[in-house]
Amino acid sequence: MTNRMERVNSSIKRELSNIISRELTNTNITGLITVNKVDTAPDFSNSKVYVSMIAVKNKKEAMLALKKAAGFMRTRLAHILQFRKMPSLIFIYDESVEYGSKIDELLRGLNNKSEY
Repeated sequence: MTNRMERVNSSIKRELSNIISRELTNTNITGLITVNKVDTAPDFSNSKVYVSMIAVKNKKEAMLALKKAAGFMRTRLAHILQFRKMPSLIFIYDESVEYGSKIDELLRGLNNKSEY
């Protein structure tokens, strides 16, 4: 990946995080939604946005709400970042944070058992 694409991905990630936390008012999006990674296609046709969710009651509904708000977020990004071409946003649920916390929990459980 080129330095330019890394800067583009970093900019989109930073601004999307701000938009999601401050500007989205959908009631299905309650809890903490984190943008983990952004992968933008070299031709700027789309950006895959990997998100994780903590303390979100219904993750499926929250993902639907994010997908419905993609047009709004793309428009906001276009105003903020002023790229010549703004990619479409494709939201993908990233399970790596949950998987990592489950592994951590299991390891803590093993440590507690070995102490006795």
